[in-house]
Amino acid sequence: MGSTGRLKHTTDGPPPHGPAAPYGKAPCMKIGILTSGGDCPGLNAVIRGAVLKGIAVHGQEFVGYRDGWRGVVEGDVIELPRTSVRGIAKQGGTILGTSRTNPFENNGGPEVIKAHMERLGIDAIIAIGGEGTLAAARRLTDAGLKIVGVPKTVDNDLDATDYTFGFDTAVEIATEAIDRLRTTGESHHRCMIAEVMGRHVGWIALHSGMASGAHAILIPEHKVTMDQIATWVKLARDRGRAPLVVVAEGFVLEGMDAPHSERGLDTFGRPRLGGIAEQLAPEIEARTGIETRATILGHIQRGGVPTAFDRVLATRLGMAAIDSVVEGRWGTMVSLHGTEIAHVGFEEALGRLKVVPQHRYDEAAVLFG
Repeated sequence: MGSTGRLKHTTDGPPPHGPAAPYGKAPCMKIGILTSGGDCPGLNAVIRGAVLKGIAVHGQEFVGYRDGWRGVVEGDVIELPRTSVRGIAKQGGTILGTSRTNPFENNGGPEVIKAHMERLGIDAIIAIGGEGTLAAARRLTDAGLKIVGVPKTVDNDLDATDYTFGFDTAVEIATEAIDRLRTTGESHHRCMIAEVMGRHVGWIALHSGMASGAHAILIPEHKVTMDQIATWVKLARDRGRAPLVVVAEGFVLEGMDAPHSERGLDTFGRPRLGGIAEQLAPEIEARTGIETRATILGHIQRGGVPTAFDRVLATRLGMAAIDSVVEGRWGTMVSLHGTEIAHVGFEEALGRLKVVPQHRYDEAAVLFG
């Protein structure tokens, strides 16, 4: 995928919220770690990387907030000694639990969180999460809390980092599932539709679709008519293939105003997506005469053990987050730029989504039909 060309290193100057302390000379600190939002392969590797480096290099202490921002708002923590992170890098999920709590609601807010931090002796927070988590972390940092972030999203849609951990695992899981769907499609001469994650961007659909040889890939960045989809499906059928369609959950069909959603809103006010594949299946069958089945992969893409790539990336990001704490880089997140770890401000991380560019979609479209 490569760099977006917009990433700016902030390591050459003072951090945005005060001067940096000399590396390795920071006083012993007590750091709280939270994992927020949807679970993601690699979360435990981040925790392990941060705790091991913080203890071994800087003599820091750690606690984990239970269930994301809920634990922060309620002051609900568990101790994180070195023994607690032994061997967890290969485990899926998060040992701390997670939730989609908004820290500014339900009797939360900066003053409540500050009071709990003082009571517990916590000096700083490492927030591991996606767009919603980092947006909340930015507001809390602006209110005076000492927070650094680690980007987490299987969608790979944060613009200030080339890759987010969990994405590689999600693509591997989706690709394996789609490969299995292909065999049953070929056995029954059916068209198979696989719906994968991707609220605003189609990176998972693009990568898993290309890897599995999909005959059509439908992503949020590119509207397509029902007639075009039917044409691709018929072209594949006419060549003796069982048509395979991969669609991101946030795909918007030409003529639709918004992604398909019928499950209400989450705690951050975002529509809960899912089900576009089931909307497409009867339309494809009606237009082509080909028996069509839809499968929604859903949360299976988040489960299980992370890939080696994600374990390494997550570990490096966790260790780099400790550097951010030691250097007082409050209001920043760690990110991957090429093969190096960089530090960028929350405002840059949240400035825009990293969408699939047109030329990447055009590459894949050569293979459609």
